[in-house]
Amino acid sequence: MLDPRLRTIWLANAATGAAAVAVRAPRPVFTVESARAVRNPVVASDLEVVTVTATSAILTWTSRTRGRAGRLWPVVADTEVRIAPADGGPMLTAHYEERRTAFHYAELTGLEPGRAYRFEAYSDGRRAVPARTLVTRRAGTPESTGIFTTLTPPPGRLLRTIALANDLHYGELGSGIVWGGFGDGLKLDTEHYPEVMLRSALDELRGADRGADHLVAAGDLTSSGTAEESRAVRAALDSWGELGRDYFVCRGNHDMPAKSGEDHWGAVFHPRGQLVEYFAGGLRIVGLDTTRPKGAGGTLSREQLEQLRDLLYSDPDRPTLVFGHHPVTRHAAVSNPGGPGFVMDRFTAGALHALYHRSSGVFLHHSGHTHRNRLNRADSGMGVEFLEVAAMKEYPGGYALLRIYEGGYMVNYYKTRAEAARCWSTRTRRQYLGLHPDHALGSCRDRNHVVRRDFSGLASARAER
Repeated sequence: MLDPRLRTIWLANAATGAAAVAVRAPRPVFTVESARAVRNPVVASDLEVVTVTATSAILTWTSRTRGRAGRLWPVVADTEVRIAPADGGPMLTAHYEERRTAFHYAELTGLEPGRAYRFEAYSDGRRAVPARTLVTRRAGTPESTGIFTTLTPPPGRLLRTIALANDLHYGELGSGIVWGGFGDGLKLDTEHYPEVMLRSALDELRGADRGADHLVAAGDLTSSGTAEESRAVRAALDSWGELGRDYFVCRGNHDMPAKSGEDHWGAVFHPRGQLVEYFAGGLRIVGLDTTRPKGAGGTLSREQLEQLRDLLYSDPDRPTLVFGHHPVTRHAAVSNPGGPGFVMDRFTAGALHALYHRSSGVFLHHSGHTHRNRLNRADSGMGVEFLEVAAMKEYPGGYALLRIYEGGYMVNYYKTRAEAARCWSTRTRRQYLGLHPDHALGSCRDRNHVVRRDFSGLASARAER
């Protein structure tokens, strides 16, 4: 059943093709003050256990203080996390940063796989608490219990790491313009936020602690598919790697041609309605163009369905990752605020499920469009995961890492950690009348989980170098 609060706010999107709705932000929109300049105590809130891997966990929160008018403003403070095994022992400081910030990001490393830990987060001695949102306040969440449990990784060697991202909206000038153009949305004063978020993410994906071998961008690379936007986002991605070898893309509804009819995005990447197929160490990666000529919903042409059927049936057991912009399950259709018209049409979705039933190698279908993290159920029993990943360009602002082992895979969602990215993520969490975290963050399991599967026939990325 649809959430009536979210559906009311998002109903306009199904008609306009917009990916989000927000209210106008007052200016100045964000001022960070020094703790030395204010007398009121620090308030540490918005605590989120974002990422939980087999050996690490990442917590984020914001420190604020009340100004003279009683309004909370971000204020810089130190960052501390204390942990202990959940089955006993004293709480010890596992992470401390004297460097002061208002947007706290604590990555705990060296943890034991499959073990529960108690934790507490502090800024200037004030314990961080979750925001007044259901996604972190409901019973059983790590934020409400003060306990997280690390994952147990799949057996065997790590073979390959793939970053899953979407909804970059490169060139967008206001985050979440209200339907009808009312309001100018949230903006940065000095830079365009899609550029900040993409640049920050690409910088960290190559780091040793992320180690992404490939990047899959599932649509809405641009804001409106103009030639300038398409060339600019291509240049940014090309600075990270080579199209078709290091990174792979598909089209989203924001990448569609304008009324003039000239397909600028297609000229820069690949033509409309085209299925793309790539291989990486024995892994097959298939990108779908799920866009319609008009509207926000998705579909697939008969030609694409036939082409997909032929390539899957020709080698049905080959490990295959499929990605397209629009979610395809009934679960996604009834749970997103835009309703069934916002995702792939049911006829096409049924055809895809039928193809996957006869193609045992397909193990994951990655989509975006809804700007949320969500692990969806298949329409019928099959060993395929249908995963929605939140937008890169706004809260929670990041990407998922798909780590493929010989005996399965692990999915983990990461917020982009650069200071500017954390600041922007904090600002945009208040979009949609403050309901955005409940929609976009997803549960801890949506963001972090392990699936057992045999990938022993795949080559490792390290062996290819």
